[in-house]
Amino acid sequence: MVARRIKIYFDGGCRPNPGKMETAVVTGGAATVVRDAGIGSSMDAEWLALIAALRLAQDLGLTNFVLLGDAAAVVEQANDVVRARGDAASHLATFRALVGEGPLPNIRHIKRTQNLAGIALARGR
Repeated sequence: MVARRIKIYFDGGCRPNPGKMETAVVTGGAATVVRDAGIGSSMDAEWLALIAALRLAQDLGLTNFVLLGDAAAVVEQANDVVRARGDAASHLATFRALVGEGPLPNIRHIKRTQNLAGIALARGR
């Protein structure tokens, strides 16, 4: 029997942009929402959410997981499809440091309407 891949949803945002950031990570029906993640842009918030999702996977000791987010630019940068520049390069360095020497985790882009983390963020507004 093949182990089921665990889905970890991530989303970040801020209002206004730039402004106060918030992030959400959802897995197994449990949401972790941070309403005050500092001041930054929506791209910064998306990166912080992806980093939080990876940290959660590591804290849970998961090896078979997929990180799912609706920020195409962040997913492409994290997957080395598009070069990360500016602040994104710094976030990517943090992400890579967490990954370490192993292979990159599976990171996929999904529609905003499918993103459970985005739904968790919207509920608190």
